[in-house]
Amino acid sequence: MSGKTLRILAIMGSGETAPTMVTPHREIVARLGDATPRAVLLDTPYGFEENAPVITQRAIEYFAQRVQLTVEAAGFPGPLAADPTQRTPLAETAALSRLRTAGFIFAGPGSPSYALSVWHRSPVPDVLAAKLAEGGAVVFASAAALTLGTFSVPVYEIYKVGQPVHWLNGLDLLRAAGFEGSCVVIPHYDNAEGGTHDTRFCYLGERRLAAMETLLPDDAWVLGIDEHTALIVDLDARTAVVTGRGGLTVRRRGQSRQFAAGEPLGFDALLAAAHGDTSTHHREPEPAGVADGVGSPPSIAAAASPAERSPLLSEVARLEQAFEAALAGRRAPEATEAILILDRTIIEWATDSLQTDAPDRARAVLHSLIHRLGEAAAGGLRDPRELLAPLVESLITLRGELRTARAFELADRVRERLTAARIELRDTPAGTVWELRE
Repeated sequence: MSGKTLRILAIMGSGETAPTMVTPHREIVARLGDATPRAVLLDTPYGFEENAPVITQRAIEYFAQRVQLTVEAAGFPGPLAADPTQRTPLAETAALSRLRTAGFIFAGPGSPSYALSVWHRSPVPDVLAAKLAEGGAVVFASAAALTLGTFSVPVYEIYKVGQPVHWLNGLDLLRAAGFEGSCVVIPHYDNAEGGTHDTRFCYLGERRLAAMETLLPDDAWVLGIDEHTALIVDLDARTAVVTGRGGLTVRRRGQSRQFAAGEPLGFDALLAAAHGDTSTHHREPEPAGVADGVGSPPSIAAAASPAERSPLLSEVARLEQAFEAALAGRRAPEATEAILILDRTIIEWATDSLQTDAPDRARAVLHSLIHRLGEAAAGGLRDPRELLAPLVESLITLRGELRTARAFELADRVRERLTAARIELRDTPAGTVWELRE
């Protein structure tokens, strides 16, 4: 690989194959120059899952359709892969060859513990370190992002299995990329799925993370990436860009400095924060109830609605409001358009590797809107005033002719019949006007 190729490290907090990360992916590819790089999907983190081929195919389709980048699977799933042909020495040699010749390496969902157990016994860490030293883009997200630091969080073992807090040895690639100290990368940093309990910091919560920090060496620090957010570092120019919905947090012993998306950020500013520059530090917000002893839910999780926590559900809420307004205004085409856009949005999010109930909620709203549109169609969406106007105005003309002929009894009977049909007449100096009662 040419030494002129830029060295790019990108870390994504989540949403790596969601619509929210299309722009960061395109920006990374654009930075690599005019020639389209060979792009490889490192499939190890999810290689043990039974639906691994489906995850691979969805990722390949995402990059092809949304990023306009052809991606091929590395074929390095590890010893638990369902396909035995991928576990032969020849297959592993071919996979490593693809990684070595790639200009863009992407890894995302799965288990950091499984990925590390496979990679530590392989040449993969050396291949990735060489890529960061010689040129190319290494894009790690979600589970894969957890492996980049000196230490890694065993998320499922702690959060789901209930093992005591502990660290795993990470790949330590950030040190190779020039990040000083013992860095710990934590994606899903602002996660709020818990609702009634603290799931920030990749489901650890403040209590567990604070306990785990005491187990780290003195030079350790945390690099937190919010969900649907990316940190793109140009290792040659020593610049960093935060892009997406959230921000980046540098935390050291409970003290944090936050960098918002779009905020100018130099590599040196990151390192200064990592060294403990306290000039702009603040403590992480305490969950509600900690200070006063009342065991109420975390303030961050409790304050965020499902729509605020999920970009997909936020768009669903917007489209539902548009549907409501269109239906109230009897604008059937606009109501239909809102449903069609919602359907396309759900399809676009189908490649997102983050396992939440947001797609199910979105589909439930879609089904509800379709049902409501059907009910409205059964009752008629056209303004009944438009339909009745020719008949009512003819009867008003007839009533006027009867009154001119002094046939007041017949004129009153016309008015009574219209009133019985919920049509009220009002005689004004400018003529007779009518209203349809609800």
